[in-house]
Amino acid sequence: MTFEKGFKNFKKIWNRVWYLLWKDDSLKGWIFSIVFLFIFIKFIFFPGLSLITGTSLPLAIVESCSMYHQGGLFSSFDAWWLGHESKYSEFAINELDFRDFSLKNGFNKGDILFIIRANPEKLEEGDVIIFNANQRNPVIHRIINITDKGDEGRIFSTIGDNNNGQLEFENRVTEDMLVGKAVAKIAPYFGWAKLIFYDWQKPVEERGFCDER
Repeated sequence: MTFEKGFKNFKKIWNRVWYLLWKDDSLKGWIFSIVFLFIFIKFIFFPGLSLITGTSLPLAIVESCSMYHQGGLFSSFDAWWLGHESKYSEFAINELDFRDFSLKNGFNKGDILFIIRANPEKLEEGDVIIFNANQRNPVIHRIINITDKGDEGRIFSTIGDNNNGQLEFENRVTEDMLVGKAVAKIAPYFGWAKLIFYDWQKPVEERGFCDER
């Protein structure tokens, strides 16, 4: 087969694929587009994004209410802080400190977060990290204390903005438990497109939309 003939065959196949993706409104065209999109996201988009961000979880859907602030997208930091100041005072964190924290207004169940690699040496109090703690899903909470243990590395202590206190497993988050660091909320509530399929399987108190605790 000559190069010219091979190129013509490739162009013919490409035109057919392009037609199925963007112009064919038949059931066959829709099925082809969905399959193509799935393959692209799973085997090209996510691996590429993981390579760029340096983490295996570059995009994360928030699946709990532990970081929720009353009002969601329209939450007032001042009002929220009045109800949570005493919790953070135990860790010597005041209002001015918190105002400088990343994602200071928390995030809601169903939000999609952009995640990058968590460099243990560069993490600071107030950063929101994702870590594995032998739970159903990775945990997304805020750092409230960092201890340097020398050969053991840095030990992180976290809390959920909407939790009344620390959970047992987050008093000692080691470097090998880190998955990434949340740096931005890129798609509020869009994660519900996935959550609706299994949120009903959770315990009753964990289902549905969030409330202030």
